[in-house]
Amino acid sequence: MAELRDAPLAVVLCSAQAAALDALVAPGHGARVLRTAPDEALFVAGPAVASDVLREVEDRIAALDDDALVLDVSDGWAAWSFVGGDAPRAFSFLSHLDPPAAGTFVQGDVARVAAKVLDEPDGLTILVPAYWREHLRERAIVDARVTT
Repeated sequence: MAELRDAPLAVVLCSAQAAALDALVAPGHGARVLRTAPDEALFVAGPAVASDVLREVEDRIAALDDDALVLDVSDGWAAWSFVGGDAPRAFSFLSHLDPPAAGTFVQGDVARVAAKVLDEPDGLTILVPAYWREHLRERAIVDARVTT
């Protein structure tokens, strides 16, 4: 059985020219880079390092694209983690997406909302716009039969 856990995350958005994002050196602090579009990347990390990730992305992208936009958009996102060996099976009750390969992410429909699904060593983390937070939680409990 999979367990559902709240997953507080910091999310930093960088919108810039595709070539600048291609050349950007990713920040440290355990931040994961989600290239969501040719001209957009999300940097996902623990909440405690949000300001460090923001500063590093701002400093680095400024040298590559002086029109780039970098924002801390953490308040606009919510995340839940499906933890345990049964996480992919539980996820299959919410989406037709294949779970992401190790160290990657996929984006698409999860519980009828747009989501980003990240592979984690102990399961999956699902990122949704913040206003869908409780909807995803409810669907996970009812449809995927996860425990909390």
